[in-house]
Amino acid sequence: MKTQRIGRKRQFAKACLASLLAAFFTLSMLVPMAEAQQRIEQRRSLLEMLFGRPLSQPEYIPEAPPPRRIPRARAKRSTPAPPPKTIVAQPDQPAPAEKLDTAKKVLVVGDFLASGLGEGLADAFAASPGVTIEAHGNVASGLVRQDYYDWQKQLPEMLDEAKPAVVVVMIGANDRQQMVGDQLNEKYGTDVWFMAYEARILAFAKIVTSRNIPLLWVGLPSFVSPSMTADSVKLNQLYQSQVTNAGGEFVDIWDGFVDESGKFIVTGSDINGQQVRLRTADGINLTTSGRRKVAFYVEKPARRLLGDQASPDIIRLDTDKAGGVANLPPSETNQPQKTQPISLSDPDLDGGAELLGAKGVTPVSTSSPRDLLVEKGQMAPAPAGRVDDYRLPDTKAVH
Repeated sequence: MKTQRIGRKRQFAKACLASLLAAFFTLSMLVPMAEAQQRIEQRRSLLEMLFGRPLSQPEYIPEAPPPRRIPRARAKRSTPAPPPKTIVAQPDQPAPAEKLDTAKKVLVVGDFLASGLGEGLADAFAASPGVTIEAHGNVASGLVRQDYYDWQKQLPEMLDEAKPAVVVVMIGANDRQQMVGDQLNEKYGTDVWFMAYEARILAFAKIVTSRNIPLLWVGLPSFVSPSMTADSVKLNQLYQSQVTNAGGEFVDIWDGFVDESGKFIVTGSDINGQQVRLRTADGINLTTSGRRKVAFYVEKPARRLLGDQASPDIIRLDTDKAGGVANLPPSETNQPQKTQPISLSDPDLDGGAELLGAKGVTPVSTSSPRDLLVEKGQMAPAPAGRVDDYRLPDTKAVH
């Protein structure tokens, strides 16, 4: 009996455990369904919550979104092309004047600055048929390195070949270095260096002046380097003193390439007063406007030395271009024409004093009222009724 009771208890316990497991499994299945049902209920509208969903209404199934319309590309309206601009032809620059066979030559020598100066002078005298410009500039040359280029030897040969009327020198921008030649090997800046440099300037200048050729020595401009600018000031002082001693003329261009305080400038006034760029990016070379400005300083003394030959109005006096001038007799072309002086009071020198077309006045024999008053003290009686008529009225005639 006891054994049967124990068996029944075990079976009951197993049944209870199976029921518990089944209940747990059922509960775990119902919880997600309840949550899903709750989410469905939350989707209902306000009317459905109040009145309930109709039985015939099917469960809400979200519709697929309508196909997206791809807008067609709208054809762009063709913008009419602007009418072609009428380009007005600018007047051509005046052609350089044809040089005469008897034109005087200006020889420009020196370093790279001299080459630019030659271009500027060519523009300055482009309209002068009586002047030609010939430039011989060696870019890296100077008065220091005679082993590289010996100007003392080359310049006389140039003078013999060119036979210039004026020589223009611009040199020295490359001379801030060790001096070589003439048994010298001296560092720049020493007293010996400056003494030797002065001697070379004087010797160079005398090559020109000893031949009775006018010499124009152009000074150095300022540079972007402060030390190079300071050295240029010293060299310009040497050029001015030695060239003057040799009989030449020093042309100072310093003020044209510095500001009011004496500092280096890249942009400044050109020969017409317009603000332009005078120096290149390296602060050493000159632009086209800068070269023309240097030539502007040289042009004035050069024209003075060249005289009438530098005039743009000079022509060749021959039978082809002079017209009737060449056909005049020598007596008329060589002798000046003399004219009598013109009197301001008698332009025609005929003794006349009347205007053109005037007739002479017939002399009057009687004396004028003025003459009677001034000469004889007689005064004509005033007309009757005038304010100065002091005669008493005639009473008899009234009665």
